[in-house]
Amino acid sequence: MSGLKSTLITAVLAAAVGAAAAWGAMTVQARQDKPADLHQLVHDRLDLSPQQEQRLDEIEASFAARRAPLEAEVREANAELSAAIAASQGDTPEVQAAVAHFHTAMGDLQMATIRHLFEMRAVLTPEQAEAFDRAVVETLRADAD
Repeated sequence: MSGLKSTLITAVLAAAVGAAAAWGAMTVQARQDKPADLHQLVHDRLDLSPQQEQRLDEIEASFAARRAPLEAEVREANAELSAAIAASQGDTPEVQAAVAHFHTAMGDLQMATIRHLFEMRAVLTPEQAEAFDRAVVETLRADAD
């Protein structure tokens, strides 16, 4: 019976690790897709002035430099969580620490993304900002569905 129990626990943990890895990968990919959609809206449909284009290009470049290490931290935290789950026999302090690390990494990425959106918005005229706000809200609502 002990061998069966051990095998069952291993199978459940493997499934949990797989689910956590898939969720993490989907979350990171979804966050990578959103700026491209908003980038297209901003550059293709908001009739930007050359000065706005230049400033937004600078903002995008700055965010890309900040985003890369944040996304790497999310991937590292996800790997840490996977390893902690695989090595544990349940909800251990190591699993809890890995979950906390993952939440912190995702939160840092989300906050940086939100700050980036507001930085972009500040470059827009009131009319452009309205269209931008609608696109942001629609994107967030689509994620909730």
